[in-house]
Amino acid sequence: MALPKFAAPRSFHADLKARINQYFEEAGTTPTGNFSLISKAVLLTLSFVGLYVHLVFFTPATPWALLECLLLGGAIAAIGFNVMHDGAHGSFSQYKWLNNFAAFTLNVLGGSSYMWNAKHNLVHHTYTNIEGHDDDIDIRPFMRMTPDQPRHQLHRFQHLYFWFLYCMLYISWIFVMDYQKYFTRKIGNMPLKKMALSDHLVFWGFKVFNLILYVALPIYTVGFLGWLVGFVVTTCFAGLVLSLVFQLAHTVEATSFPVPHETTNKLEDEWAIHQVKTTANFATGNRLISWLVGGLNFQVEHHLFPKISHVHYPAISKILKQVCSEYGIVYNEYPKMRYAVASHVSFLRQMGRA
Repeated sequence: MALPKFAAPRSFHADLKARINQYFEEAGTTPTGNFSLISKAVLLTLSFVGLYVHLVFFTPATPWALLECLLLGGAIAAIGFNVMHDGAHGSFSQYKWLNNFAAFTLNVLGGSSYMWNAKHNLVHHTYTNIEGHDDDIDIRPFMRMTPDQPRHQLHRFQHLYFWFLYCMLYISWIFVMDYQKYFTRKIGNMPLKKMALSDHLVFWGFKVFNLILYVALPIYTVGFLGWLVGFVVTTCFAGLVLSLVFQLAHTVEATSFPVPHETTNKLEDEWAIHQVKTTANFATGNRLISWLVGGLNFQVEHHLFPKISHVHYPAISKILKQVCSEYGIVYNEYPKMRYAVASHVSFLRQMGRA
């Protein structure tokens, strides 16, 4: 499948970049992370290690164990949002080695940093919400996420059962999707870049390491049933949180799903305007949510400036809103997270019945 072509860049993106650059010059700061981000990364990492060690080697009573499993799942998601995500985009730090280290945490958490870079950084961030190219909106045949995907009778109920599927994201990610990409050499319909020997070794080395860390060792210390319950609770909660945050950014009523022209394969908008139209923010005034999800509730800012750390999103969002207003471009935003969730559910209902 040929890659879509964006319209030629116009003044919107250039003007926006100039104003953002001016902001950093006047603020006298770098667009990467700061001490507060490093501190948060250390806190989240220590929380993850502490919870894992306590659960596996000092197994608490069942009620406390279940609570700690939920917290462990939240810690996995939070490290992914705050540490791995910024590191993979090169925005965690001004030092390349520290960005690589932050991105590498995904391998320890069960995923593959190589597959994530190809799927997320290269494909999703370029061809956002474009059917056949953006792998993030391909949950077929279980769900219909765009108007251009085929509709089945089962989809009439997807606004009810999506919770279960979202809970399964993390399990399917580490046990199915990474391997699927590895063996098919594809991200959706797009070919995967050839892996070097070191990439293969890291992929398989950490997959084996994760089986020992998250399966074999816990079974040995707490028994099969204890491990199974704890593993399901942890991964399901992590999957639900990860799914919701990313789906609220793109599959809500306010976002669009552009289709390239059938003969020219061109899109109507330039890349920057395309990103604004296909993305939505939520709960940007809630500091706790912003802290927990690594600023990914400022998804519009992130898609336009992925190499700027999320710690700067609240400041640059004011600039972006102003520029969008001047150019007559709708800036999609839900003031409360519950409004975004309601819009996502409504969107799924529409996709299942339209």
